[in-house]
Amino acid sequence: MKPTLLAIGVVLGGAVQAATPVTSAKIDPNALVEHVRVLASDAFEGRAPATPGEQKTVDYLIAQFQKDGLQPGGEHGSWVQNVPLQRVQVEGKATATLQLGEQRSTLVNGEDVTLQSLQPLNEVNIDAAPLVFVGYGIRAPERKWDDYKGVDLRGKIMVVLVNDPDFESDAPGAFDGRALTYYGRWTYKFEEAARQGAAGVLIVHETAPAAYPWATVRASGTSPVFDIERSPQDAMAAHTPLRGWIQREWAQRLFAHAGLDFDAEKRKAMRADFKPVELGDARLSTRFKLKHEQVVTRNVAAKLDGAKYPDETVIFSAHWDAFGLNPGVAGSDGVRHGAIDNATGVASVLELARVFAAGPRPQRTLYFLALTAEEKGLLGASYYAEHPLVPLAKTVADLNIEMFSPDGETKDIATWGNGRVSLEKDIDRIAQARGRYRSLDPNLEAGFFYRADHFAFARKGVPAITFGAGLDKRDGGVAAGRALRDTYFANCYHQACDAWTAQWDGRGLAADTQLVYDLGAELANSRVWPQWQAGSEFAPVRLATETQRSNLAD
Repeated sequence: MKPTLLAIGVVLGGAVQAATPVTSAKIDPNALVEHVRVLASDAFEGRAPATPGEQKTVDYLIAQFQKDGLQPGGEHGSWVQNVPLQRVQVEGKATATLQLGEQRSTLVNGEDVTLQSLQPLNEVNIDAAPLVFVGYGIRAPERKWDDYKGVDLRGKIMVVLVNDPDFESDAPGAFDGRALTYYGRWTYKFEEAARQGAAGVLIVHETAPAAYPWATVRASGTSPVFDIERSPQDAMAAHTPLRGWIQREWAQRLFAHAGLDFDAEKRKAMRADFKPVELGDARLSTRFKLKHEQVVTRNVAAKLDGAKYPDETVIFSAHWDAFGLNPGVAGSDGVRHGAIDNATGVASVLELARVFAAGPRPQRTLYFLALTAEEKGLLGASYYAEHPLVPLAKTVADLNIEMFSPDGETKDIATWGNGRVSLEKDIDRIAQARGRYRSLDPNLEAGFFYRADHFAFARKGVPAITFGAGLDKRDGGVAAGRALRDTYFANCYHQACDAWTAQWDGRGLAADTQLVYDLGAELANSRVWPQWQAGSEFAPVRLATETQRSNLAD
């Protein structure tokens, strides 16, 4: 039976009123699990960009879209959008020495620190650079916050805290309480260090404020790093010569040698009057060679042209990439399979494409995007946002999918972060129509809103949301769901054990995919234009293109 839309929302005063979509679309749990099994198999080698695993992934996605009757949505009538990147990796052994007075200690890359660079250099060679503690490394004039206070960081290594000042403060302050802002993301801290002209930046790793263990830092920090194509001059300006992370224990030694207590200095850094602190006579020396490669990775794009409003587009997205091979790690088969993260999301996009293509043609155009290099900093999504295949002003929404659960059904579905977007209220209503509910992000301090591909769309003003698995399991409730989630993030997130097994229960995958379908069908067959709420940082960007939508035919 073809899926049909039994009820469609109507727009009254800019909001969806009354009718809620309930569809007869048949989401196939077995198809979802099978897609994950294939994509997360050893044969796909962990789906790293610009590897044989990418080619197998792209070929598989295209074959599935073709089989299900979609049209190519990429460049020049193809199925792909090329995403040119620079891949940079440490070549050989990276050495690092920390000198505290007369004592010299060797820091082991991957164990004590992680060492990287995205500058266009053949070798990083830093000799006895002073270290300066700059708190959370934030400069936010609109929040009346400046951790730098005009300090000259040229030739110096910044030591910064992960997250932002409110995470461990006694009361909410300038940074939205425990809900992580973009200023707390490691990506921001690296960006700001470059703007400050520092020779390098080391983020102090602590599991709770980072929201992941050192094993995750080691896995990503010792892998190749990627950047969008830039001119040499722009690349030098955008990055510090050295960037990376340092274990908390080494930070404590640094502070103690300078006569400082690490925890006491953290408390000071939670205040707007914090001032940078030189870490005594501590000096860091590091040397490693870099291998640069120009690579082209690919977003995969399929489309279903709208029957009535083909110039208006609803996007379903998920990232196809994972971390590839990691040979030599004890207890690992050498493949970081990326099953939950994010073969589950890609499987949902494939199943959504199949079901929509089998049904009545939607009024608006649908795009199904499998995005590359999310794990390298949302690079595939960011490239798309800079080079959109359809105009962003007429993109209705991006419905992004991340990390659905293989552990059966839940009563709830989650959305990542507090997006301040009308799509959150829409999914509340749609979930209720299915006897479910949307749970608020239980881990706002992890900053997941800024860690998924929808963020690249949001920054351009497109209403965007990421869906993830709920915690309220039908068998065991929230306690059971939280235990499974905590175990996954502690042991398998970005690790080899994020793998498919024959015990996967696809019913939860199907139920969550169904809700995304319901929302997508409503948007595709109505005149709804989702909106950012008042106070959202993305509302002004969207408002700037309002005239391009207000003139569209009803």
